[in-house]
Amino acid sequence: MIPEPDYRGKVRDIYVLGDKLLLVSSDRFSAFDVVFNEPVPEKGILLNQISAHWFSLLPRGQHHFLTADYRDFPAPFNQEHFAGRSALVLRTERIPFECVVRGFLLGSGFREYRAQGTLAQQKLPPGLKKGERLAEPAFTPAIKNDSGHDENIAFSELQQRLPQWAEELRTRSIALYQKAFAVLEKKGIYLLDTKFEFGLREGRLLLIDEILTPDSSRFADADEYEAALRRGGDIPTLDKQIVRDYLEKIGWDKAPPPPALPQEITEKMRAAYCRIRDVVLSITPQEFQV
Repeated sequence: MIPEPDYRGKVRDIYVLGDKLLLVSSDRFSAFDVVFNEPVPEKGILLNQISAHWFSLLPRGQHHFLTADYRDFPAPFNQEHFAGRSALVLRTERIPFECVVRGFLLGSGFREYRAQGTLAQQKLPPGLKKGERLAEPAFTPAIKNDSGHDENIAFSELQQRLPQWAEELRTRSIALYQKAFAVLEKKGIYLLDTKFEFGLREGRLLLIDEILTPDSSRFADADEYEAALRRGGDIPTLDKQIVRDYLEKIGWDKAPPPPALPQEITEKMRAAYCRIRDVVLSITPQEFQV
């Protein structure tokens, strides 16, 4: 018999196992904080594979990940129902801020720049185009809200709220983004931006949640990105933005109930996730030294 989860999020089920957690990635899909009726086939498995491989490339003491092999899970979770889409991790006290790193001017970062000429309240040169690569990656933290949208803040505010950890959060986030960008660029993929989450355990900051997946990052084919930038069109991405763009196009008001997602859109999204999965799983420890 499969136990009920202790917590059911928008797209993930969580079991509390003492000082550990079992994270189960479902095929549910959410956008703009609304869960859609149509699942994306194998989405949970793809995300779990991607995140688990990135964690495997990092030193054990830097993160919360333990194993994604269901046979190593404690009973009654060591059964095939949890295979492929589950990860056993250390339990931490979550830091309530998202550590966003942007290498390109997109999304809410571009909207801020267009309105104010700034990114995370830091001045940028005038005349930058949507999707343009930044001179150096920008750390743009956000307050993580359990309900409603996350709130972008300046790094100075993070320093005020988390004086002990702010600098380490920024340093580690930028370093990991740069390393991931470098190894993906060699494989023809641009990591446009991403977000990391951290938690505290025994006085140490550990990288938690999922990392460098198409749900938490924007990716683009390098050649397609360059062509789109030259012609001034939208940047085609290989991530969750595929569905967000469709929803913006049809004019959905972002309030429940969600519209039905056409099969061609969910299939396009799944194909993008599969491509990122295949690229990430091809990265060897020798290629990725942190």
